[in-house]
Amino acid sequence: MSQLVSHWYQNQVHRTEQGSSYIDIGKKRRVTVSMFKSMPLIDIREYYGADGDEKPGKKGISLSVDQWEIIKDNFDMIDQFLSDLKK
Repeated sequence: MSQLVSHWYQNQVHRTEQGSSYIDIGKKRRVTVSMFKSMPLIDIREYYGADGDEKPGKKGISLSVDQWEIIKDNFDMIDQFLSDLKK
């Protein structure tokens, strides 16, 4: 792992007390990877509360691995949609 990637990883990836990994994407929003009823989920959610005592809010979505793969497979198309909006 390069020094830049290693530095980014150390500063961006966190763990909850329950052991789930998450990435802070700003403005009290997180992408969390966790297990629920033996199913891995990618959770994109807003949090509320004081720093260090954040709780998950109602605003967000939990994606199955299959749904996440569809998004990943279509990153280029999504980028194109964004580019088209800027024109």
